[in-house]
Amino acid sequence: MGHHVRIEPWSQSDLDLLRQMNAPELMDHLGGPETEEQLLVRHERYVAMSAGAGTTGAGTMFRIVELPGGVPVGTIGYWERDWQGQQVYESGWGVLPGFQGRGMASAAIEAVIRKAAQERKHRYLHAYPSVGNPPSNAVCRKAGFTLMGECDFEYPPGTPLRCNDWRVELGPVHGRDL
Repeated sequence: MGHHVRIEPWSQSDLDLLRQMNAPELMDHLGGPETEEQLLVRHERYVAMSAGAGTTGAGTMFRIVELPGGVPVGTIGYWERDWQGQQVYESGWGVLPGFQGRGMASAAIEAVIRKAAQERKHRYLHAYPSVGNPPSNAVCRKAGFTLMGECDFEYPPGTPLRCNDWRVELGPVHGRDL
């Protein structure tokens, strides 16, 4: 595995990390930086999502923490979405520029895959990095996702984005033999 990291549920104390993640170079593939008001709304949504941290089945947001130092270096999470007529989990991540290229995102997505699989709620976890984002596409490949093809998204709403649809199987779902 790459660099050693731990993922920790998002908390009220993570607003500064979210502000750091809002840098133009990190938001380039996502329609550009958000306003402070948008960041505050996102932060509260992340806190609410993470309050049950893996107990609600709706997903969780995490901060990525470098080990052994305990420095927050990025964000990652998974959440429910309807995709092509079925409920799946979607994941997204980002690592601060000074920590990129060290395998932290790959280690963090592997931890997220394990957490989402433990819930046994959805069979698949998808990631939709922009086709123009080679590092995030490489993270998907390295973590064992299968490239399903290209697709169109609007993110943020009103901004067209061409993405790759990557999918990894999480295993059997509660109550169903798959």
